[in-house]
Amino acid sequence: MNRRGAPVDERCPCGSGVAYAACCGRWHDGPQVPGAPDAPSLMRARYAAYVRGRIDFVRDTWHPATRPADLRPPDLGTRWLGLEVRAHEQLDTNHAVVTFVARSRVAGRGLRLHETSRFVFEQQRWWYVDGKLHEPGKTAIDRDR
Repeated sequence: MNRRGAPVDERCPCGSGVAYAACCGRWHDGPQVPGAPDAPSLMRARYAAYVRGRIDFVRDTWHPATRPADLRPPDLGTRWLGLEVRAHEQLDTNHAVVTFVARSRVAGRGLRLHETSRFVFEQQRWWYVDGKLHEPGKTAIDRDR
């Protein structure tokens, strides 16, 4: 709330510069849950969900065929610093990839997550399938276990 008692126009953590409610918040809580219109929007909404502690949204947008059974929220000491979407490729009508870098700080140590994520459009919605970390021998599933 501002000094006049009106709600503060909180910016979305995805870095769009738009108010959270008009950006990823509509996918998290609004009437469009979880209907992000494309893979990059879903990727941004998943990042914003991690920032806001909405592990339910992360779980509900992870494709059931690849969703880990033991998905846990990030460490409570994680401070998310920003998201950069580096590339997006629409492979065909139902498949897309998004490459991004998410920066965070945990216990004073800066971390950088660089991933190329795969998305699929099924059942009239986009799903996160999996990702390849830009670190030798690791996948996105390794990150969340």
